[in-house]
Amino acid sequence: MIDLDRDGGLWTVTLNRPDKANSLTEEMLRHLAEIAEEAGQDETVRALVITGAGDRVFSAGADLEAAKAGLATSPVWERASGAIATLPCLTIAALNGTLAGGAFGMALACDLRIAVPNAKFFYPVAKLGFLPQPSDPRRMAALIGPARTKLVLLAGQKLTAEEALSFGLIDRIVAPDTLLETARMLSADALAGDAANLRGIKRLCG
Repeated sequence: MIDLDRDGGLWTVTLNRPDKANSLTEEMLRHLAEIAEEAGQDETVRALVITGAGDRVFSAGADLEAAKAGLATSPVWERASGAIATLPCLTIAALNGTLAGGAFGMALACDLRIAVPNAKFFYPVAKLGFLPQPSDPRRMAALIGPARTKLVLLAGQKLTAEEALSFGLIDRIVAPDTLLETARMLSADALAGDAANLRGIKRLCG
């Protein structure tokens, strides 16, 4: 349910469970973390792209049955997002559709986020009675500020792609048929670059 395509220095990870809105199980999160950890040890990796299968939903967050069974509070979420956040290469979330719930973690951990025009963004933890993953509010606030973070997490507001772009939650809106092509284009300089230089640039960016 997690596919990995290795094309030279570009790795593309696909959440492949479209019949379940690419909702995440513990096994999927563990596999994602393992891929990111492996990429972090491989100096040939210059860029990692995360996307979803289908044309409507990037990920609906936790699988509901798994969430009720304890996945909502599992440390595997932080393991996955932490492994992505500390990657020395360029990381891009290519959001092929709606981003919801705990799936925010992997997108917020990426360096860049691009999304299709019909994508929606919501994180309904207040309504569902869960806390967000610990690093998510901090990363979200760094992008869109504390008040807008509360708009999403406390007020439960669903953002359109245009609103997400104006807030700074995503960096570009991209036509669906060019989403992965755009991610590759954004990766071009990193793919041509030197691993040590990429690490240095990321350190300077904070």
